[in-house]
Amino acid sequence: MTRFRIAIIGAGPAGFYAAEHLLASSRTVDVDMYDRLPTPWGLVRAGVAPDHPKIKSVSDQFAEIAAHPRYRFFGNVEIGRTVDRGALLARYDAVLYAVGARAERLLGVEGEDLAGSLGASDFVAWYNGHPDLAGLEPDLSGTHAVVVGNGNVALDVARILLLPQHILERTDMADHALAALARSTIRHVTILGRRGAAQAAFTTSELREIVGIDDLSVTIQSDDLVAPADLSPMELRRVQRNLAVLEQARGAARAGSQRSLAFRFLRAPTAIRGDGRVQEVEVGVNRLEPGEPGVRAVDTGTRETLPADLVIRAVGYRGCALPGVPFDETSGTIPHLAGAVLSGEREFVAGWIKRGPSGIIGTNRACAVETAETLLASLSPTGPRAVPARAIEDWLAGSCPDHIDDSGWSCIDRHERSMGQACARPRVKLVTVQDMVAAARRQGVGTAPHSGPPGP
Repeated sequence: MTRFRIAIIGAGPAGFYAAEHLLASSRTVDVDMYDRLPTPWGLVRAGVAPDHPKIKSVSDQFAEIAAHPRYRFFGNVEIGRTVDRGALLARYDAVLYAVGARAERLLGVEGEDLAGSLGASDFVAWYNGHPDLAGLEPDLSGTHAVVVGNGNVALDVARILLLPQHILERTDMADHALAALARSTIRHVTILGRRGAAQAAFTTSELREIVGIDDLSVTIQSDDLVAPADLSPMELRRVQRNLAVLEQARGAARAGSQRSLAFRFLRAPTAIRGDGRVQEVEVGVNRLEPGEPGVRAVDTGTRETLPADLVIRAVGYRGCALPGVPFDETSGTIPHLAGAVLSGEREFVAGWIKRGPSGIIGTNRACAVETAETLLASLSPTGPRAVPARAIEDWLAGSCPDHIDDSGWSCIDRHERSMGQACARPRVKLVTVQDMVAAARRQGVGTAPHSGPPGP
């Protein structure tokens, strides 16, 4: 029987869903999954809010996929830094990119580069202990924060700033973020949305969660909490539920609360101002006009000013180009046809880097399955190109001596869980690559044979 070996670049949800489908196919396929970090799970580890353990539990499914005898993990391996595209293509029958979209979209307004203005992706990565952002040190010494965006990421950021410390201390939030948030004096958060309440992309569960924080006063500065009539039945139900939550929250403002949350719809930043750092946000007042699709926000020319010591933009993500891989700068994605990279050489793409940053974790499954089907259909029994499994290990031992395999990740995982158990938390995360590599090596493991995955 012909045996194929596929490299998946990116160990997040799209990568795991693609691996699951490839491993379950009628073809005999071995999957080697690579990630630039020593740890797998992508945004499930570094993007999902720490106080959302149910969402994080999808890692149970990933652990089951990783238990397959034809699966291997190689972490701390980055295309363009430790290995190149050509080296992968020379050793595998196909390469599938599932690297997500890690860059932040900009507002494009004056003052966006002032101290105290940052992207939500950086802030989220900081409190989740991503090694790239562990040293961010956001200044939380002010009292007012403005969060720009009307999606779940905006709600996550606002909620983390407003939650009582005793709730955060029960999570796997990075220790440096726990300490900084304990010292934080941010007490008032304003969420800005350029369109109306009905157009906000919040899920109802996230909306209920934030307006239900104890001792939080919530204000909704909008007179228009009516759902448009031209929505699909499913979308209409979601919007009606959201508007009902907002209406209830507006009618239940808590007098004397020490913390406050304000929703300002039909508002968009036009400038961020301050003497060396953020001090206020100039906001344009919008109106809605018919557009394609739905409605569009149009600046009326009216301006308002909001106090702000911290501005966090949560207006979307953007993919980053991989060295040598075709890339569309306009969309921030890898151009493809049903997952097959256009102008690529046995290359495929899945997840946000394929379709753009949209949907929730589960949305990646259908996207990844389409790509896996396209990949499987391309495999020719007369043309396997992959080198043997041991040859891959020998190559990595020489080119990436600090790479982390399944056994190394198991050691990192056990170490973090053990530290968490001592303080009644799910885990205490290691937040530097150096510490992760040290934890993986302490028991004499690294590039060892596949020994099964850790638990979730």
